[in-house]
Order: sequence, then structure tokens, then C-alpha cells
Amino acid sequence: MYDIKDSKGFDTDEEDFDTVMASDISFTGNIRFTKPFMIKGKMNGIIEATSDLLIDTDAVVNADISTDRVLVRGKVTGNINGRKLVYVTSTGTVKGDITSAQVVLEPGSVFSGKCTMSE
Repeated sequence: MYDIKDSKGFDTDEEDFDTVMASDISFTGNIRFTKPFMIKGKMNGIIEATSDLLIDTDAVVNADISTDRVLVRGKVTGNINGRKLVYVTSTGTVKGDITSAQVVLEPGSVFSGKCTMSE
């Protein structure tokens, strides 16, 4: 679990997620959800949510993302709007713009884009 100042811990165990897109799944389209969601496979499209999203280490996501909190361990190409938090771990890569109230980029992470922190 990652504890970020002024935010509730981010669960990272697969059992903590209502839905997990397995590593052998490749999906193209739009995803909308209201409960925590984990992506382990490949996804192309748009992601809109009112919950947490975890993009796991081997995941490859080509999508614009809009959700409350996002934890990126894998690769994202697209813009991320994390209303509360965007957290990119040392294994994570984001190629696109980030907008969020709170942004964390661990040492070793890769970020190419514009970052805007909202209040």
C-alpha cells in the first residue's frame, strides 16, 4: 500500500479490486466503472471512472484516463486526469499530460508531458 500525505492509502493487492483485466486480455473501447479496477493486460480507448485505477507492471494502456486516483506501474500513453491523485511508480511510464490535485513521480519513473496540479 502506498501512503500519500493527505490521502487514504492506495490498495495494491489484486484481492482489493472488484474487477481485474487479466494479463492475457487485449481490449479496445471505452471503460466506465465505479469500483476499484486493475489492468494487467493491454487496453486502447477511453477510461472514465469515479474510483481507483491501478495499471499494473506489465500493462500497456493507450487511453485518455479520467478517474479519482490512478497508480501507474506499467505504461500509459494518453492524458491522465486524476481528480485526487496520480502516482507513477519507479516502473511506470506516462507519455501524455497529467492533471491532478496531487502528483507523485517516484525516482526511476518516466514522464513525458505537461503536468498541471489543480486545487
